[in-house]
Amino acid sequence: MALPPLARSTLDRAAHHRTDPEWLADAWARARVLVVDSVGGGRALLDDGGLVVLDAKEAPDGDRLFLGVEPDGTPVFAVDAPLPERPGATAVALREVGHELNDRDAGLFVAALALAQWHAGHPYSSATGLPTTLAEGGWVRVDEGGAQSFPRTDPAMIVLVHDGVAGPDGQCLLGSNATWGRSPTVRRFSCLAGYVEPGESAEAAVVREVAEEVGVAVRDIVYEGSQAWPYPGSLMLGFTAYADPSQPVRVDPAEIAHARWFMRREIGAALAGDTVDAGDGLRLMLPPPASIAYFLVNTWLRQG
Repeated sequence: MALPPLARSTLDRAAHHRTDPEWLADAWARARVLVVDSVGGGRALLDDGGLVVLDAKEAPDGDRLFLGVEPDGTPVFAVDAPLPERPGATAVALREVGHELNDRDAGLFVAALALAQWHAGHPYSSATGLPTTLAEGGWVRVDEGGAQSFPRTDPAMIVLVHDGVAGPDGQCLLGSNATWGRSPTVRRFSCLAGYVEPGESAEAAVVREVAEEVGVAVRDIVYEGSQAWPYPGSLMLGFTAYADPSQPVRVDPAEIAHARWFMRREIGAALAGDTVDAGDGLRLMLPPPASIAYFLVNTWLRQG
């Protein structure tokens, strides 16, 4: 079964070590360390061999976030700090290169960035308002009174709406988000998405969000997979769903600037790098390859 690009990992998170400070101290001395810069756009260093991981003695100062243990038994930590100078290495963002990384590097990068982003955004306890400090290898923050805060991930649904027709004439419904701004040459379209609300199932969120954003009723919802999207801390739950393209598309302008049905042949041409009209003389731009939206669109394309 194909996985979304950021759902891959070879790391054993080894959670039982998080509460053992002596083990963590010993592990740091022999660890591989991935430096991520959450302030600088969530970047890490990449060279021809993949993600740059350092020996502990080379790592910059910063909170030590225990990510887990590699298959060869080596502990892996992350440090959130400005990226060090490294000849031949380039600073890259996860959304730019995640799909190109091997399973090991994809898992390391997404875990490190997600955890670093959470720490950066939670310096105070939500229960007491007091400052917090890192504990348990980076998987807890604690205030002076002992109140604990744990990393949180916000569930969000994302759905590729389609008409169920096989072959090049099959269609999918994509939207262009109102917050993406305007380009003089391209118009970006992607799957419809939104956060799961309290007390709501992911499937119910699919129905609600599609109706709210484009006024279309969907059914036959199928779960396709998930991946973390640490911008800053979402878990994207991917679905496909059927809709009748004869239904009128009525966008909520606060959410969606444009929405329309695209034929499978158009999607295939766009993914192949050909120019496809997205309306008003603009070229169609599809989601980046590291996103689960790209995974959903590409999976639907291949199934046709």
